[in-house]
Amino acid sequence: MSKNILVVGASGYIGSHLVPNLLHLGHHVKATGRNLKLLEKRGWGSIDNLELVELDLDLDQDLTDLFIDIDTVYFLVHGMNHGHDFIEFELDCARRFSDYLSRSNVEHVVYLGALQSQTSQSKHLSARKETGNILRNSGKCVTELRAGIIIGPGSAAFEVMQDFVYHLPVMLTPSWVTSRNSPIALRNLLYYLTELIECPPDHNLILDVAGPEQMTYKDQMVRLSKMHGKNIRVIPLKWLSPKMATYWLRFITSVPTNIARALIGGLSCDLPADGSELQRRIPQHLISYEEAIQEALAMNTEVVNSEIWGFDPDALLRWQTGYGYYPKQAGYTLKTDATCEALWRQVQLVGGEEGYFYANSLWRVREWMDAMIGGDALKRYRRDPQQLQLGDKIDSWKVISLEKNHFLSLLFGMKAPGLGRLEFTIEDCGDHRTIDIRAWWHPKGFMGLLYWFAMMPAHLFIFRGMTHALVKRCKAKIQQGNIETK
Repeated sequence: MSKNILVVGASGYIGSHLVPNLLHLGHHVKATGRNLKLLEKRGWGSIDNLELVELDLDLDQDLTDLFIDIDTVYFLVHGMNHGHDFIEFELDCARRFSDYLSRSNVEHVVYLGALQSQTSQSKHLSARKETGNILRNSGKCVTELRAGIIIGPGSAAFEVMQDFVYHLPVMLTPSWVTSRNSPIALRNLLYYLTELIECPPDHNLILDVAGPEQMTYKDQMVRLSKMHGKNIRVIPLKWLSPKMATYWLRFITSVPTNIARALIGGLSCDLPADGSELQRRIPQHLISYEEAIQEALAMNTEVVNSEIWGFDPDALLRWQTGYGYYPKQAGYTLKTDATCEALWRQVQLVGGEEGYFYANSLWRVREWMDAMIGGDALKRYRRDPQQLQLGDKIDSWKVISLEKNHFLSLLFGMKAPGLGRLEFTIEDCGDHRTIDIRAWWHPKGFMGLLYWFAMMPAHLFIFRGMTHALVKRCKAKIQQGNIETK
């Protein structure tokens, strides 16, 4: 029977997979995210029975209309990518949401939390537990599923282990690698989540989500490496604390640093799970760890076969197993009084004889380096010196996404261990405009990471210089405040 479902946190890892499943089952879905454009980039903009809503729970806004005619709510919000204060951010969001939830006619809330340790003082795990308590304070019937590692492309904990296996032949790790967890396949978790709609309880429930076996993190990485045809060695070091591990994780993994840092606290302890009660209520075949890995690898190309890459066939052709799922990034954002049209005219001049607005000598050196290893970056080409179209070649770049007066994305074409793109984004903010120039890089193995960090000194100033030069070409003023760099 079709229901009206609200998915809060639809742009996240689980939400982005859950929404299509719910639509396939015939439900009407209202999907929320902090950035509406990110949801639209998933190709969700014109799907029947799907409504997209921009929602930032960090803002003090009226949420009353959000719950109109909603039967079931999935609360999938977490704050791991927010920064060092993500705990308070996460709990404040839960309190604000719970307050409006208590005044709604919602029948059932499904909350995806985290397995809890009997001994750990992990702030991340404690916040997940407290979020469940806050939602229950709404007076609504809440089903809290507590899960550990989810095996699937994009799952942060899984991608951390993938990056370890891809990037290091020998791993010197904290002693937490001997801690135990119960990994579950993404497919199995999604089945539990969707089936909960059909059997809503009449009281609050807290249920563990467990895969078919308990495993240490060391065992998971060793078995994962064998599936990649590798034979890694994992050497636990007692003196290497989880806190110390967060500093070098930023170099080893492509998972965003804030998320990796938050995960470490939970990885440092045993997370036992008893999934028998959930399995009794919703029976299904739980696939093995190896089967889950195979499914995850089969789905690995979804990161590049997407709106973000313009569904470009060249990007899909070049994507390889071993590329980091999450990209590294560097860029700069500048405020200006230039019009969107003026900024766009300059953006379209990129490449060819015009160059790249700033430090062209460095761009030329990089092109010569590419030519020395067999690349064709020295073959400068533009179809039209003034305007760009989708599919155009600009030197070694390719236009893979283009939106007039707003957005340009170029596929990196030089020889390097990874896959990347360069983006120009113009935003009209009413009393001012912003221009953002940003590089994104999915590294391949250790050499891909080494390449990125070798480019880092140039990244520290080149995007700042490009944005300033571009605004100067518009004969416009640079406005102070809210200037960002990453």
